[in-house]
Amino acid sequence: MLDTLVHNGVVRRVAQSVFTLFGVAVVVFVVLRAIPGDQITANLGTEAAALTPDQRAALESYYGLDQPLLTQFFGWLGNILTGNLGFSARAQTSVADLTLQALPVTFELAVLSILLALVIGIPLGMLSASRPNSARDATGQVVGLAGLSVPAFLLATTLTSVLASRFGFNPNGEPFARFFDDPLLNLQQMLLPSLVLGFGVAAPILRTTRTAVLEVASDDFVRTARAKGVPARRLQIRHVLRNALVPIATMTGLQFGYLLGGAVVVEQIFSIPGIGRQVLLGIQQNEYALVQSTVLVIALAFVLVNLLTDLLYRIIDPRVRAA
Repeated sequence: MLDTLVHNGVVRRVAQSVFTLFGVAVVVFVVLRAIPGDQITANLGTEAAALTPDQRAALESYYGLDQPLLTQFFGWLGNILTGNLGFSARAQTSVADLTLQALPVTFELAVLSILLALVIGIPLGMLSASRPNSARDATGQVVGLAGLSVPAFLLATTLTSVLASRFGFNPNGEPFARFFDDPLLNLQQMLLPSLVLGFGVAAPILRTTRTAVLEVASDDFVRTARAKGVPARRLQIRHVLRNALVPIATMTGLQFGYLLGGAVVVEQIFSIPGIGRQVLLGIQQNEYALVQSTVLVIALAFVLVNLLTDLLYRIIDPRVRAA
């Protein structure tokens, strides 16, 4: 069994993932300590200036700030391995509880966004590739360029302003509703942020689909199928698209991993209590434990998505399975 795992490269990928997570932990730990201020200043504000040396020393001891950085790092890492993600002084609860509340929200937003991106990106990519350098190809390229160029915050604020002022549609103005509490309101509140993120993610999927379809369309088996009289629609879907799925799956996996941690701007604009907004609030409050642990959770999710994408290759492409 072990030989099979080694042969398939699973053990190697898992080892790479562990080293990646360790590197993320080191980077976020160092970067946070380069930000001016500390946990004491964040909690007390201007009152921190009135602390006596003994009081500050006591608080530094309480928060562990008097220990060497190396000791602080491995102490935090040891707690992570035991499931202790730390404590949030702002929320007066554990980071694990906050993450368990925020992660499903971001996951739902990411899934809806990626579904919208696939619905937009794959058909437009195939449409562009069906007639290269034509008007329909130019239309697809313009849509892709717009998705890459228009900032998420600009599209989000424009949509919110127009829909709220002209149509009175602003579900995000109400307190956030979780899916199992109020499914209808939840989907309404997720609609605009999903559209904003999905439009941005659709652009690279569109471009990847176009390139992959054009590459597969020039293969011999496609020309043979066309010569045998296979209908155009069946040829495009069953033969061309199916063999172009590997790069599309790669791009989709990368974008899904990005959405798990990169939706902070959209979450902030639409008041979505997701994992990205949690990191932003932690940075503003200099909550080391909150930011460090949350970023590590995001990195873990990204790594798992990449591993699942690799496994998906073996399902959709027999050539990868054989290799």
